[in-house]
Amino acid sequence: MHINSVTFHPERYPTKKVYPFSLPIFHKTKTINFDLPITIFVGENGTGKSTLLEAITLACGIHIWRQTERSRPQYNPYEDQLCKYITVKWQDGRVPGSFFSSKIFQHFAELLDEWAAADRGQLDYFGGKSLTAQSHGQSLMSFFENRYQIKGLYLMDEPETALSPQSQIQLLSLLNKMSTAGHAQFIFATHSPILLACSNAKLYSFDDAEVHSIGYESTNHYRLYKLFLENKNDFLNTKNNK
Repeated sequence: MHINSVTFHPERYPTKKVYPFSLPIFHKTKTINFDLPITIFVGENGTGKSTLLEAITLACGIHIWRQTERSRPQYNPYEDQLCKYITVKWQDGRVPGSFFSSKIFQHFAELLDEWAAADRGQLDYFGGKSLTAQSHGQSLMSFFENRYQIKGLYLMDEPETALSPQSQIQLLSLLNKMSTAGHAQFIFATHSPILLACSNAKLYSFDDAEVHSIGYESTNHYRLYKLFLENKNDFLNTKNNK
């Protein structure tokens, strides 16, 4: 592992009324330990998974690619400030890394094309082919397969987005392979029951007042998918009767 833990400091939060500092989970949780090469955050939307991923990324000094945003009528000055109130414990000093999110991936792919126009060799780091010249799913897998060969800390927010079940299984295999090679540590959030099945992984649930470890088959995601597949008609009938 490259990082061993993340500790929260709620006593220093600048506010308790505004997101993300208003989330009880960031007050109740003291420390999250990273004991295995893969750590997975699982939980419902709005529970703080993505926010914490970004905070860890920034606290580790890893850049997050962001497309220039249009001005918003309502701006939350605290939305990206959680990183200032957590402490990351490194195992043997800082290592490089990257943050992946599907919503910023397209922007990165377009930037890569601009760099490649001046230096074609830039594409060699991502399979030798323009990411924008491939389907979204193909470009994602090309990025994953090439980027994660390098020693580093890799954070991903819902990497299953735009990936078919078969491609998710391909990514699952890649993560298992890279995690046993010893050079990479992965921390990611997902709703995919396929990716939740990663070996060498510790799962953390965000569905309660405090972040806690959870077994694969105990996650709400696994239970709901299993229930649906075994009782599809019950769900469809319920929907039709509303």
